[in-house]
Amino acid sequence: MHGVRDFFVGFDWQQTLSSFWVLFAVLDILGSIPIIMNIRSRAGSIHIRKTMVAVSVIMVTFLLLGQSMLDIFSIDIGSFVLAGSIILFILGLEMVLDVSIFHISLDNDGTSSIVPLAFPVVSGTGTLITLLTLKEDYAIVNILCGTLANLVFVYVVIRYSEFIGHRLGKLGVNIIHKVMGVVVLSIAVKLFKTHLFL
Repeated sequence: MHGVRDFFVGFDWQQTLSSFWVLFAVLDILGSIPIIMNIRSRAGSIHIRKTMVAVSVIMVTFLLLGQSMLDIFSIDIGSFVLAGSIILFILGLEMVLDVSIFHISLDNDGTSSIVPLAFPVVSGTGTLITLLTLKEDYAIVNILCGTLANLVFVYVVIRYSEFIGHRLGKLGVNIIHKVMGVVVLSIAVKLFKTHLFL
């Protein structure tokens, strides 16, 4: 009981909101609506429960055990964050310039609800790197709350992707995609500047 209470002692609304918005920008789930609709049309349907379980396990596991995974390969957090900032920068360029640097296969092999939807469309490299990077500045409980809030949003978007896509229209989706791209670029530049000389 004391362990649970101690875990929530570090809860802070500002950190939770910051974690939410940073992850929201990197996830870019609204900008991924065209990809989600494409996967649904090719596969026939999306098993939302499988997708959400896979996304949740991937994100929470990396948040809690990511540092241990790095330790196995003797990678320090500074080097990882710098590498991550470069990847985030490339992802941001993709979003802003409408270019494809990281190629995602949408071939239906019976597991499209998990690959590529859960990984790498939703919980891709940028998302995992961001989770680990946030631990440098925020308490885990706040990052976890921000993550769970994003997972709820992801579920709603995937479930109602066709409705949302039609409501927003192609122009609306593209605008959101590009705005989130600028945010991701800004996050990447900030991370790079902060950790370059560590």
